[in-house]
Amino acid sequence: MNNFHVPVPVLAAGQETQTLVVLLLLLGGVFLLVIAGFVWKFGSLWIQAQLSGAPIGPFNLVGMSLRRVNPAMITLARIMSKKAGLDISSDRLEAHALAGGNVIPVVQALIAANKAGIELSFDRACAIDLAGRDIREAVHTSVNPKVIDCPNPAKGRNTVDGVAKNGIQLCVKARVTVRTNIDRLVGGATEETIIARVGEGIVTAIGSTATHHEVLESPVRISKTVLARGLDAQTAFEIISIDIADVDVGENIGAKLRADQAEADMRMARADAEKRAAMARAQEQEMRALVEENRAKVVLAEAEVPRALAKALESGHMGVMDYYNMRNVQADTQMREQIGGGKASNV
Repeated sequence: MNNFHVPVPVLAAGQETQTLVVLLLLLGGVFLLVIAGFVWKFGSLWIQAQLSGAPIGPFNLVGMSLRRVNPAMITLARIMSKKAGLDISSDRLEAHALAGGNVIPVVQALIAANKAGIELSFDRACAIDLAGRDIREAVHTSVNPKVIDCPNPAKGRNTVDGVAKNGIQLCVKARVTVRTNIDRLVGGATEETIIARVGEGIVTAIGSTATHHEVLESPVRISKTVLARGLDAQTAFEIISIDIADVDVGENIGAKLRADQAEADMRMARADAEKRAAMARAQEQEMRALVEENRAKVVLAEAEVPRALAKALESGHMGVMDYYNMRNVQADTQMREQIGGGKASNV
């Protein structure tokens, strides 16, 4: 008999080897694809960071992308800080970006502050940026002071007007030189408060002078008076100087006020006189009415005389001759009144 042996074990071993090779090839291909994808997306950033001396781990770059943070921005910010002598880790930069901050302006502000010798920490800069302030502008203003016009022409006013004790109005234009106070930038008052306080100080300084000539002779006294009041308290700025750019003489407010007061007094006196005249006219009308009333009473009394005479004749208390004598007296009296221009009695 011929013995026939089937190489089953040999075939199984060959298939397992082939399957293992295929799996290894697949894994290798996937790994190569991952490496290629990483190199395509993060390779240039990783190499740039490594060559710049500000290394960032590859997994950190992948994590930034997964957390929706721009890896290119973080890489650029870290390289900038490292080259400027500020070693800020990528984690801190990423944390500020996740909080909604502006990473590049913060790093640029830190670099500018470091070069200018201004003490500014990364946490402080992040707090200022998250508070909504322009940190780069703040550092720039700290290095290069800014000039603010007082009053602000954009608000529709060109001068601050004050009145001296002699009543003369002075119209003043001022320029305030300020620089940013980093320590009070968060929570400190803005430029509007500085302008308002300086305007108030100018008005007070003018009002405290005896005459407007004192201000015209020495406008610097306004600056000294205003600066002495410490107007930059609780503000985001430090006032360096207040310069009076222009002083113009306005109206004579005192004379105008006195004229207005005299006009008001005259109107009040006229009204009072008219009131007294009206009261006198009313009283005159009352007296005339009283005279007419008394005259009516006299007429009524005279009307009773004939009746009284008739009763006296009837009762015998009066004789006929007495009556005629009385009539003669009345006639004589009437004649005398007519001659004298008086009004004759009707009795």
